[in-house]
Amino acid sequence: MQRDQLADFLRRRRAAIRPGEVGIADGPRRRTEGLRREEVALLAGVSVDYVVRLEQARSSQPSPQLLAALARALRLSDEGRDHLFHLAGHQPPVAGPARTGLVRVLDLLGDTPALVLSDLGEVLAQNPAAVLLNGDHTTFPDDRRFLVYRWFTDPAVRAVHPPEDHECHARGLVADLRAAADRRSADPAVTGLVDRLLAASPEFREFWAEHEVAVHRADRQIVLHPRVGRLVLDRETLVTPDQRQRLLVLTPADPETRDRLDELARV
Repeated sequence: MQRDQLADFLRRRRAAIRPGEVGIADGPRRRTEGLRREEVALLAGVSVDYVVRLEQARSSQPSPQLLAALARALRLSDEGRDHLFHLAGHQPPVAGPARTGLVRVLDLLGDTPALVLSDLGEVLAQNPAAVLLNGDHTTFPDDRRFLVYRWFTDPAVRAVHPPEDHECHARGLVADLRAAADRRSADPAVTGLVDRLLAASPEFREFWAEHEVAVHRADRQIVLHPRVGRLVLDRETLVTPDQRQRLLVLTPADPETRDRLDELARV
């Protein structure tokens, strides 16, 4: 932990943020440059005393959870967040929170279902339309947070797709995981997930042995929604330059699906 450098970085970032950027009124009597310490504490959900001790290089080592909260409060970029973790003596999260730019795109898409995933298929963020369509996929524990793991270990996950599409989905998930494993061959987060899947699923072992490699950027899928019925959706995927995160956008492929998505939103 580089206490002095961490303290300097936090002070400078606090001073660089205009109150209006975080929804705080900037009145004529305001003399503080940037945010006040109590405002950072409020935004991050920590005590003012702890913020003071961090900025005076007197604190204990902050936890990764606290660092993530400070990064959000200070509106840090992805690179700034990683720098914050390094100064505090922690490795940045492997997947990390969804990239700030991708989250902004989610907000702009409105009633079009969209989500941000890691390259291992962990859902990092969803817009409300995606939650209506698929449910909240950001709270699964342990290996279940990875779609590929749920697909091969939980038969209920396949129920929302027609049986004739199951093999295609399975092969696509395995090919995506193979591409990530090739890029991150020394990463225990990837190799461990692969090993646990190999042990858990004969079907996964069969497809993994075929060495198909791909990052699926566009395709079509059918969803059998329990409330509004059959939905035909085009999937468009935008991948970040480091290939660690991707934005998946689901658009209706026919007028019937558009009407059913509208009905789902009304319900």
